[in-house]
Amino acid sequence: MTGFASITFAPMVSWWVILALASVAALLVLYGLWQRIPGTVWRMAAFAALIGLLSDPSLVSEERQMHPDVGVIVVDESASQSIGERQIVTEQAVEHLLKQAENAKDLELRIVRVDGKGDREDGTRLLNALERSLSDVSPKRVAGAVLVTDGQVHDLDTNLRDAIAPVHVLLSGNTSEKDRRLVVVQAPRYGIVGEKLTVTVRVVDQGYGDDARRARVSVRRPDGSAQSYDMRVGRDHKIPLTLEHAGPSVVELAVEAAEDELTLRNNRAVVVTNGVRDRLRVLLVSGKPHSGERTWRNLLKADPSVDLVHFTILRPPEKQDGTPINELSLIAFPIRELFEVKLDEFDLIIFDRYHRRGVLPSVYLDNIADFVREGGALLEAAGPAFASPLSLYRTPLESVLPGRPSGNVFESGFRPALTDAGYRHPVTTDLQGAGNAGDVSPTWGRWFRMIEAEATSGNALMKGIGEKPVLILDRVGEGRVAQLLSDQSWLWARGFEGGGPQSELLRRLAHWLMKEPDLEEDRLSATVHGDEIRIERRSLLEQTSDVTVTGPREQTWSVALKTEAPGRSAGSLTVTEPGIYRLSDGKFTTVAAVGGLNPLEFQDVRTTDTKLGPVAEETGGGVIWLSETGLPDLRRVRPGRDAAGRSWIGFKANKDYLVTGVRQIDLLPPLVVLLITLGTLIFGWRREGR
Repeated sequence: MTGFASITFAPMVSWWVILALASVAALLVLYGLWQRIPGTVWRMAAFAALIGLLSDPSLVSEERQMHPDVGVIVVDESASQSIGERQIVTEQAVEHLLKQAENAKDLELRIVRVDGKGDREDGTRLLNALERSLSDVSPKRVAGAVLVTDGQVHDLDTNLRDAIAPVHVLLSGNTSEKDRRLVVVQAPRYGIVGEKLTVTVRVVDQGYGDDARRARVSVRRPDGSAQSYDMRVGRDHKIPLTLEHAGPSVVELAVEAAEDELTLRNNRAVVVTNGVRDRLRVLLVSGKPHSGERTWRNLLKADPSVDLVHFTILRPPEKQDGTPINELSLIAFPIRELFEVKLDEFDLIIFDRYHRRGVLPSVYLDNIADFVREGGALLEAAGPAFASPLSLYRTPLESVLPGRPSGNVFESGFRPALTDAGYRHPVTTDLQGAGNAGDVSPTWGRWFRMIEAEATSGNALMKGIGEKPVLILDRVGEGRVAQLLSDQSWLWARGFEGGGPQSELLRRLAHWLMKEPDLEEDRLSATVHGDEIRIERRSLLEQTSDVTVTGPREQTWSVALKTEAPGRSAGSLTVTEPGIYRLSDGKFTTVAAVGGLNPLEFQDVRTTDTKLGPVAEETGGGVIWLSETGLPDLRRVRPGRDAAGRSWIGFKANKDYLVTGVRQIDLLPPLVVLLITLGTLIFGWRREGR
């Protein structure tokens, strides 16, 4: 609290009248002095007293409460500030400024740290943080701001208030920095499974000044295969890509390091492309008409993404009844066209109650076995003939079928139940009505026929009479096989005894055969939710190992997974910076991109004054390279004066205050003026009389 006094005037008449009277009085006094009229001085005193009375002067005393000025230090703690010695230099500068401001009692310093977590996709936003930090401060109290940064900011469109001046920039890097980065110029967000796509990339060298440089870029595709390309720096290159399955496919790209570059964190990039199946081409071959045939057909025809080719063998070669061909509503089974010429055009082949009847020669069944090994899919819904000498198991398909028939067919009612593997496998887990392992039995309807078989390979997911397998899944070469050892699943579709999840089961079967990632029984996946990486491990085994996570700066964490459901373990990791994180459990490897696939923060990591330099110049601040000039002095300057020099920066001394009390004293009370006037006139009259 301080006092301040001043003289104020409250004239009783207009100042023009007072000036006119003062002019007349001055002329009279001057005339009297010129003529040496006695008493002129006393009359001058009388005139002065009267004019003073008319101007009514007062002594005003104010009690003022001084307000400290507010300065802001905005500290850039974004990911690019962790490169090299920038973070150390930044903290030294902040500590130095705080120490310099300790003795300034009229200055309040605010520290604002911007880590970039909330705006990862928008880059570093220092000016927004500065604007928000002074939103509660009167413009008369703003002393200025200091931005301690590498100069890479991404909110230059922010309109700072005129009161936020000066703005100084302290740069934490140096002018000779060099860096290499990998840029994804164009990448498809969606693609058709099986069709070729292209990803366009460019290698950019900043600060090297050699346009003829070359670099090697490695590409890791979704199937785990890797390939490298020799590219010329600064030019676009197209990398071919083929999606193998529906759903997200992650492609990781990396360019080799250059000499003396700042960081390797922008040498990697991730492209995520969602695979979409154009059409699922299915060949359904029914051995003979039966009650479940229409169920199969209706299920497949109901899916708009399925192109179904269906043949039912009504008239096998051995059936000769003399009916002329032109009177039969039948077409010849195009076996050569389907199983030799166009076999590779199908995605899935389904044999429904099919058995050897001389229709398909062994050479074509051998083609189907090769089709599976090379990546195709086969589903067999077995009928009673599978247990007979006419079984498909007694053909070249024996090499790919996982169930070996014993010759027995059970014709009694039973409820299919899930095996231990079935409760863990994504195809059958959480099926409605399945019950719990060892606690609750299935609640769905019964089936009344089952072909006894032994699972020679693969995983039995459902069991029936005598704990024998009902549903077996297996991987053969690059392809997959599913075997359903009953032709009674149609009872579920008809709602018999409450029915069952037939459509859901068969849908999952088809998608597993098509290598749908979400239905993989043995996989490691990671999803990002804000700052958290959620890790999920699916396995048919009881035990899973911990997952090792490698961050953008090669730091590692070990994440223990906890069992959430049969066959599924999960864990999470909270991270503090954007970038690409690699995850591995020793068997599988995957990646997770935190804060955007290719963040703005690492598009250019060199320290620069080109972005914030104009801001400092416009606000009257200065730009200082700490590596060259050293730590600057902090000074207080008057408003309107220079606020920066080569080795110093200044904050305005506004001296803002709040008046808490006012006291006013009249300097010329009317009675005193009257006495003075009368007294001087009397003395003047006496002097003139003598």
